[in-house]
Formats: sequence, C-alpha cells, structure tokens
Amino acid sequence: MAEAVLDRSIQMIRAVPFLAILPLVIVWFGIGEAGKIFLISLGTAVPLYLTTVLGIRQIDPKLLEMTDVVGLGRAARIRWVVLPGALPSILGGLRLSLTAAWLALVIAETLGADAGLGFMATNAREFLQTDVIVLVVLIYAVIGILCDLVTRLLERRLLRWHPTYARLTA
Repeated sequence: MAEAVLDRSIQMIRAVPFLAILPLVIVWFGIGEAGKIFLISLGTAVPLYLTTVLGIRQIDPKLLEMTDVVGLGRAARIRWVVLPGALPSILGGLRLSLTAAWLALVIAETLGADAGLGFMATNAREFLQTDVIVLVVLIYAVIGILCDLVTRLLERRLLRWHPTYARLTA
C-alpha cells in the first residue's frame, strides 16, 4: 500500500537532478542550514527508499506464509521477518544514502551557502588557491571513508545472525 502511494512521487523526485532544484531551494529556504538539510534529505531518501523496497520484495514468501501458520500478527511479522529480511538491503541503501548526502552537501555548500567546506572551496577557486581546494577534497574523502566505515561496522554488528555476513566477518 505504501508503495502505491509513494512510488510515483519518489520516482519523479529521483529523476530531478540536484542542480536543477537548487535555485528553488534557495528561494524557499534562503542561504543557510535549512536548505542544506532539505537537499540532503531529498538526496538520501530516494536510495534508502529504493533499497528498502527491494529488500522487502526479496523476502522469501515461504517465510511470510509461515508467519500466518504460526499466527503472528502484523506487527510481529514486521518485527521478526520483514525487518530482519530487508536489513541487508536497508544497510546497503544507507551506504548509498551517505554518499548521496555528501554529494548534496557539496552542491548546497558550493552554490548556496555562506559557510562550510564547499563555501571554502568556492572562495579558494575565486582566488586560485588550489592548495585549499585540494585540502577540501581530501577532507571530504576522509569524512566519506569514515562514514563508510561506520556503516560497515553497523552491518557487521546488526547482521551477525545472517549466514552470508557471518562468513565475511569470521
């Protein structure tokens, strides 16, 4: 039911590039944190939604049938079968979303901010300070690697029970 309500809208949002919506975001929110948060939310929601839907679709129908046989209610079915079954895809979507978050943040700070790393890189471009631009790129890379590391640690911790992930971490 949620897919029927949300899917078309989310697919339309997915088709619009960040740069195309940025002027509208600046008009709506001005130059500041609210616009950045909006762009990051927009950029991260789509990959997380798509991978979550994929993870739910890939749950073995026999497991769902078993929940009917044992008499699990809707909440218990979601808690014990749907969420654990979709968790690998959800965590994969989280990794993709973190990448999209950095992309959105760079775009927002570069074109419509009065502070931040992107703003610093834009100012450095204006004054031909390539060392500052390279430093900003390296900082973004380090932060991106750290975010990916945290997500991998989450995968390792939350998916210990999963046979495929248990073999990878052993």
